[in-house]
Amino acid sequence: MSLEKLVEAFAQNIAAQTDCILRGDARAGNKHAEKALAAFMALREKGDPGRDALAALFSHARMDVRVTAAAFLLRHKTAEATALLEDAARGQGLAALGAQQTLRNWQEGSWALDLA
Repeated sequence: MSLEKLVEAFAQNIAAQTDCILRGDARAGNKHAEKALAAFMALREKGDPGRDALAALFSHARMDVRVTAAAFLLRHKTAEATALLEDAARGQGLAALGAQQTLRNWQEGSWALDLA
């Protein structure tokens, strides 16, 4: 699968996961989370070009997609990802909460989303 298709799959599944969570459908949300993670793992296997492709989502229309991409790219694009997360953390809603928790974990040294 091309880098663009993997990035698209990641974005679509993060958006779908959030929508499921907001509807109270955790089971469906978990399925989308698994698909998003699989897309990330495939991008990660491509090395820096895969991670750089995912960084295109820093300007995605949906905050949840931007925040999740930033969370997965903290180690690779630290300054950009941190700035995005700090901005999102000042907002409200699920994406803001995710950004706050990600930053907390990063600062405490317990963050490790890109490791496997």
